[in-house]
Amino acid sequence: MSFLTKLIDSRIAAYQQELIETHFVEVENMYRQMRAWRHDYKNHIQAMKAFAASGDLAAIDGYLDALDTELSAVDMVVKTGNPMTDAILNSKISLARAKHINVRSDANIPVALTTPPLDLCAILGNLFDNAIEASLKLPEDQRLIRIYMEVKDSRQLYISFTNFTSDGKKPKEQGLFKSTKGAGHGFGLVRIDHIVEKYGGYLSRNSEAGAFTTEILLPQ
Repeated sequence: MSFLTKLIDSRIAAYQQELIETHFVEVENMYRQMRAWRHDYKNHIQAMKAFAASGDLAAIDGYLDALDTELSAVDMVVKTGNPMTDAILNSKISLARAKHINVRSDANIPVALTTPPLDLCAILGNLFDNAIEASLKLPEDQRLIRIYMEVKDSRQLYISFTNFTSDGKKPKEQGLFKSTKGAGHGFGLVRIDHIVEKYGGYLSRNSEAGAFTTEILLPQ
């Protein structure tokens, strides 16, 4: 193995570790908020009972609206059936919402996956981070990420990410799309490529005017 290959592998490994740590913090924060809300559940009930006892229906209505807003911020909007997928997608959707990015997700995974959680985390996390980065270049009313996931014929995991872009159709260099993050970046794309190749999967990246789509098939 050449020195250059070792250096690239080392940097990819470091990037992967940083990615995992970042995702862990995001997921842990989401569940911390959920635990905090559950912990306060009895206090919320007692407060509404007090309003009810005094006949203050307007206060109850306002309190319920506030609770609904707070719960929506931590609710798991995506429930695929796969714990790792749920954790990553929901943490990233929460992050996208905070950045005023609309996310439409249709994900259904009714069977256990053979793809290791670590690799699944790397794929989904990188796809979502790239889509968020591209979306932030657009006006808020144009920001949209579309996600579709399913297991086809119980044999292949299909993943599709589409996001709108501000720079039209992206050019390729030597048949590949180049990272827009500048020199020293792009390890996320490389990591996805390596994982798909490792499992003998299929990957397609397609750039059309105003939209960028990544499609992945992983044998299960």
